[in-house]
Amino acid sequence: MVGALSRHRGVRLLRALLVVGVVALASTPVGGQDKPAKTPTAVITLAKGGEIVLELFPKDAPKHVENFLTLAKKGFYDGQRVHRVEPGFVVQFGDPQTKTLPMDDDRIGTGGPGHRVKAEFNSRKFERGVLGMARGSHPDSAGSQVYLMLGAAPHLNGQYTAFGQVTKGMDVVDTIRVGDRIKSIKVVP
Repeated sequence: MVGALSRHRGVRLLRALLVVGVVALASTPVGGQDKPAKTPTAVITLAKGGEIVLELFPKDAPKHVENFLTLAKKGFYDGQRVHRVEPGFVVQFGDPQTKTLPMDDDRIGTGGPGHRVKAEFNSRKFERGVLGMARGSHPDSAGSQVYLMLGAAPHLNGQYTAFGQVTKGMDVVDTIRVGDRIKSIKVVP
């Protein structure tokens, strides 16, 4: 009789452990991972008013996203001016010299952060609202200058790094002119 009771208790204990295990597995996300990481977001505020919200693409261009976020968090872009606007094509900024040099100075558009980022070409298309990294003739010459697409530019696909897109404020992007000042770029936690 004692043997039968021990076996019965053992079976109940085993069932209880199985139930706990099934409940634990059911409550664990697929793959045993925590919630997916939140998509990095940044907000550009213009001195003349208006905000542009950017969603970044860390899976497509991790080093470009990291570079942009690091520079933004340091206030690198704050106070810079937009130095290039090509209607139907791009709005470009990111040259730290625009904080102090006159906009007609020949050096405008040549400045950077003092480091380079290796190209991360990806399958993202350069369409209206896409955030791309400007560079020189060498693919690995990007630094801090970026551009927002005003229209589609298929000739950039696979030749430049797309690493984000405007999710709100494209109407603000459409109003930007050469010389407009960036008040700040803040990373949204």
